[in-house]
Amino acid sequence: MGRVAAPFGVKGWIKVQPYSEDPGTLMDFESWRVGRGEQYSNYAVEAVQDHGKTLVAKLAGVDDRDAAYALRGQEISVAKSALPPPEEGEYYWSDLIGLTVVNREGVELGKVDSLMESGANDLLVVKGARAHLIPFVAAFVGKVDLAGARIEVDWGEDY
Repeated sequence: MGRVAAPFGVKGWIKVQPYSEDPGTLMDFESWRVGRGEQYSNYAVEAVQDHGKTLVAKLAGVDDRDAAYALRGQEISVAKSALPPPEEGEYYWSDLIGLTVVNREGVELGKVDSLMESGANDLLVVKGARAHLIPFVAAFVGKVDLAGARIEVDWGEDY
């Protein structure tokens, strides 16, 4: 949901770069997971403030600039169980990663490796025999079947 950009001040506050369109989304959670890869620690959020396109936050146990600096560059997430269910036709990116992508001709293009934002819309990064960047819009993405781990797209093998 974001990353620790830098320490903020000398009392352990951190500057947070949110990944969501609404920077305030992280302000709704009482605790954050902070870490890299498989190594995460849970922190209670003592205070968080809007700071333009970023946030500044004070995490429990992070009480000076050195402790805040040690968190620099680490990812921030929340427990999936704390997230509200997505609206109809909306998906959490993490739910799409690993799904098999098949075009209308039934050709498997690969699996969703990641997603990324472009200026206009989100893109599925599909890796298979070759890589595909498929805009995640209704014109190209048909059925998303989370239970069946499959996404149907209107996309050619040679695009």
